Amino acid sequence: MDLSAITVFSGGEFRRYDEAKVGLLTHGLQYGTGCFEGIRGYWDAQDRELYLVLLREHYERLKISAKILMMEIPHTVDELIAITVELCKRNGFETDIYIRPCVFKSAEDIGVRLHNVPDHFAMIPVPFGNYLDTNKGLNVCTSSWRRADDTMAPPRAKITGLYVNSALAKSEAITNGFDEAILLSHDGHVAEGSAENLFLIRGGKLYTPDPSQNVLEGCTRKAIMTIAAHNCIEIVERSIDRGELYAAEELFFTGTAAGIAPIASIDRRVVGNGGVGTITRMLSETYQRAVRGKEAPFASWLTRTYMR
Repeated sequence: MDLSAITVFSGGEFRRYDEAKVGLLTHGLQYGTGCFEGIRGYWDAQDRELYLVLLREHYERLKISAKILMMEIPHTVDELIAITVELCKRNGFETDIYIRPCVFKSAEDIGVRLHNVPDHFAMIPVPFGNYLDTNKGLNVCTSSWRRADDTMAPPRAKITGLYVNSALAKSEAITNGFDEAILLSHDGHVAEGSAENLFLIRGGKLYTPDPSQNVLEGCTRKAIMTIAAHNCIEIVERSIDRGELYAAEELFFTGTAAGIAPIASIDRRVVGNGGVGTITRMLSETYQRAVRGKEAPFASWLTRTYMR
């Protein structure tokens, strides 16, 4: 992907991607002292509109992540929303996109700490298709790597350095012939995928690990729970045992990048009939319509780019 001509927002200014540089000794690069968000924009050719999804929710979470790392974002949530819209307009996107706002420790020195280190805020939008192949069910495995515990680094924050945990699990899964991994918590309960929240369906109820299982409190996770509630599906947040995954009638991931990704098998055990389950399909189709402005009950999730 040629990023050189893309307009980004960095250090309070709009500039070309190839003009926004960081040094080799940048603290955030050397020590992983940064945090980020992933935001989706969906292009609807019929409406000639780029719909930006759950901007406020993402930026409110980014503010919390920054606070945890003793950083400050020099913009209010409303200002961040306005910057995002302007950035997308300047790029003139007519395709699905992914937006990466990030704030990181920008000092170029050596020394592990969070205090007394200046910050830098940037936002980078890029054209982006499917993160996972959602046209078929995924074959996943339980990872040998455990999800990082809150006593180590708070997983509710999207901390850049913490994603080494995810990378280890994902690469282990891929090199062993699977599509994705599920990580367990330190005490052996189900946590989440490498970069996705997890849901299972059994007896018509929707189950998902509660936040005490060291899961990221995902924006898409909350959106799917909202759709489920709107369709009178009971939602249960609690600890989930590994064996419950094998007994699930349906399993799926959710995430900003992934959307809704059905799971066909786990640890070589078929989930349900191995295809996309009825409830999963309904939730997925409703979500896909919603993010392109086709579901009135969820219109508040969207910010228009071109027709303000």
